[in-house]
Amino acid sequence: MAKKQKIYGRPEALSSSVMHYCAGCGHSLVHKLLAEVMDELHIRDKTIGVAPVGCAVFAYYYLKCDISEAPHGRTPAVATGLKRVRPGRIIFSYQGDGDLAAIGMCETIHTANRGENITVIFINNTVYGMTGGQMAPTTLVKQQTPTCPAGRETATMGGPIRVCELLNTLDRPFYIERTALDGIHGILKTKKALLTAFKAQMDEKGYSFVEILSPCPTYFRLSPEDSLKFVKNELSRHFPVRVFRKEGVVIND
Repeated sequence: MAKKQKIYGRPEALSSSVMHYCAGCGHSLVHKLLAEVMDELHIRDKTIGVAPVGCAVFAYYYLKCDISEAPHGRTPAVATGLKRVRPGRIIFSYQGDGDLAAIGMCETIHTANRGENITVIFINNTVYGMTGGQMAPTTLVKQQTPTCPAGRETATMGGPIRVCELLNTLDRPFYIERTALDGIHGILKTKKALLTAFKAQMDEKGYSFVEILSPCPTYFRLSPEDSLKFVKNELSRHFPVRVFRKEGVVIND
């Protein structure tokens, strides 16, 4: 009889609480990756997350590290304060597109411009998930939402904002990458990007930013499986998945 071998288990940094996220939502997957990264880097006991007002507001139920809450969009500012007061702690900001690219755009840009030694994790699913799936700054052209039922049109609403490209115009960021939760390969690349971002902070290299294209089946009005295809075929087409900056150097595609 073949000897049984355990090859997979719950990360120590991930609690056993039942998550509130919708079926097929990417937040739960990113939480698991974050927990794996904290375990592998042995940093759980000295990590502080800053969670947003939004779908991830209950992150403190799921991740077994210290977590602070911040008002809408102020997550990078709170993370900055925590890092400056406790420079030996590993600080990450966790935000959705509405929080980071709308009301929090000011904090997002200035934190990156200062090159704060924190890690920012940006979940981009192109809608405001928590409040009903309204149009977000990242909503695609012609994508329908409750507040743009005919589809986003650029003449009156502008186009979707590409945050990685925007931050990459600044001088101080150390590492910027966009990944996509569109299948196994994308999940593995996302974990690698998170590891790179946290290692950069541990080495005191400065600001690191990981944008993750993520499925939202509820407001895509698609099945979880078709949502992954939407991320791969539509989101990734408008928001190219790649490394934008590495070791403080802009990477030209």
